[in-house]
Amino acid sequence: MKPTILLVDDNEEILEFLIMELEDKYKLLTALNGQEALELLNTEPIQLIISDIMMPVIDGFELCNLVKSNFNFSHIPIILLTAKDTLQSKIMGLEIGADAYIEKPFSPEHLDVQIASLLKNRNNIKAYFASSPMVHMNTMAYTTSDEKFLERLNTIINNNLTNADLDVEHLSNLMNISRPTLYRKIKAISDLTPNELINIARLKKATEMLNEGTFKMVVIAEMVGYTSQNHFGRNFSKQFGISPSEYVHTRGQNR
Repeated sequence: MKPTILLVDDNEEILEFLIMELEDKYKLLTALNGQEALELLNTEPIQLIISDIMMPVIDGFELCNLVKSNFNFSHIPIILLTAKDTLQSKIMGLEIGADAYIEKPFSPEHLDVQIASLLKNRNNIKAYFASSPMVHMNTMAYTTSDEKFLERLNTIINNNLTNADLDVEHLSNLMNISRPTLYRKIKAISDLTPNELINIARLKKATEMLNEGTFKMVVIAEMVGYTSQNHFGRNFSKQFGISPSEYVHTRGQNR
């Protein structure tokens, strides 16, 4: 499926130009100001925002600040477009959390590269987290808000790993976040369902124990919530492309 991009600009000619340049690669939504953009964010799963700065009602700076400080939206990358060619304007945009800052007039190629780079980097980091045994959950955070969320999420999962029934329902209660909100947030940050993330957290905690070398494999499997060593081994191999015993052997060789 095409990533969904929200275009925000009060100049309809600019919107038409952006649509013409981007519609082949992306699903596009448009808003004429920050207020309309916020309303769309509440109803649509948006992967990236491109916003002008000078707009009525809510301008681009305020929109960026509101998005980056909102738990539900803070993970969404934002590209600010502006005719303000001043260092102070650029600094302000970056200070409030903009991921890129492009001056008008801009080349379509430059904008296209920035969009592709932001989306690709996010996807690469998600894939790296999921496939690497020792990479921490908070590496997927792009804002302080998301980092705190992921730290808390990781702590709560790790504190409940022995519960083989730990699932999104239990997790939403422990996090004190509604199930739909938690599901959307985890999916947006990691491209994983909550249950998939719980499973990876189990396996990463098991990896820590394997590195310590204190417990036998069957004990580790039980401590991270698996009902059998075989089940644990299959999941570990499927997730990381290597069996637990092979991982221990390889790590021993690298010491």
